[in-house]
Amino acid sequence: MKKLIIAIDGPVGSGKSTVARRVAEMLGYIYVDTGAMYRALALKARPKGMVLDSDDDLARMAADTHIDLRNENGAQRIYLDGLDVTSAIRGPEVSQAASKIAVIPGVRRVLVAEQRRVGQLGGVVMEGRDIGTIVFPDADLKIYLTASAEVRAERRWREHQQKGDSINLERTIEEVRDRDRRDIERENSPLKRAEDAVLVDSTAMEAEEVARLIVLLAQEKQAKS
Repeated sequence: MKKLIIAIDGPVGSGKSTVARRVAEMLGYIYVDTGAMYRALALKARPKGMVLDSDDDLARMAADTHIDLRNENGAQRIYLDGLDVTSAIRGPEVSQAASKIAVIPGVRRVLVAEQRRVGQLGGVVMEGRDIGTIVFPDADLKIYLTASAEVRAERRWREHQQKGDSINLERTIEEVRDRDRRDIERENSPLKRAEDAVLVDSTAMEAEEVARLIVLLAQEKQAKS
């Protein structure tokens, strides 16, 4: 049976990572969190004191950086130049910096090429913001996963609360809306729904419900192939 390339795109906090990871688990596929690549690069740039809009320097750094996504004991770990940075890249400051790095054409060229290499043989669930439009425009199944800004912000707020981080919910809502604006309005690979993507609104859905829906859609695709 053909192994599919499944692309899941959507705005920040829509549940892409949780859902994609679960879909991959249910199908026996590889889960690829493309956003982790940009976060890892942002993490590397900050201690170096790089200005995040220094396009040429950041593009060169991206070309000289090795980012490895590994599945270990059923969980994805992110290695940056050989160091495990899985936890370090999840802070709000790194996330905000990553959204700025993600608009730089030279950086995107490097990381998109790597994403295509990882997923070209199929059997992958890849999530991000431009998977179905730029990285794999011919993906077998495309999902655009979204939810209201308020619900997405609350999800992120709860995640940080569970980690012991002290962040303000109202501030988080503002950050989510700012992030949406940047992602949608950026010139290079803006966030948008691919014409043939299935729209899934998770505002009133649990992650498990969304994952099972996507698996059902994948199985229908496989049956027709």
